[in-house]
Amino acid sequence: MKENEIKVRSPGIPSSVQNFAAEGDRERLSPAALRAVVSLTEKWALKGPEIAALLGVSPSTWDRMSAGKWEKSLSQDQLTRVSALVGVFKGLHLLFADAMADRWVRLTNKGALFDNRTPIETMIEGGIPTMLEVRRHVDSLRAGF
Repeated sequence: MKENEIKVRSPGIPSSVQNFAAEGDRERLSPAALRAVVSLTEKWALKGPEIAALLGVSPSTWDRMSAGKWEKSLSQDQLTRVSALVGVFKGLHLLFADAMADRWVRLTNKGALFDNRTPIETMIEGGIPTMLEVRRHVDSLRAGF
């Protein structure tokens, strides 16, 4: 196999490292990812434009997704966004009681990463790199750093 070739796997059989590049993986993971995002929308009281921005889609596309009228696979970027959001959610629930964990994303934060914005605002403004940074931040809080 050449260095720049992507190894194609059988549908439904994940590799040891998930990268969301293979269409089969995206097809397999998209339904669960969308269910997770719908749940996050409820837990974090996200409005349509907020979750659309976090997912990198238009509000009308989010409306179709949340109504179950969207039958496409999520893109590699969209699955990365979902993974970051689910990681933040899980980390917060390991760190705080449920009510605080769900409220934390709406609280203004004075830390350098947030600059007096809420984590939701920060992630929307910063896109994928900042979403991953917020996830690392939550993980580091859990580790006591």
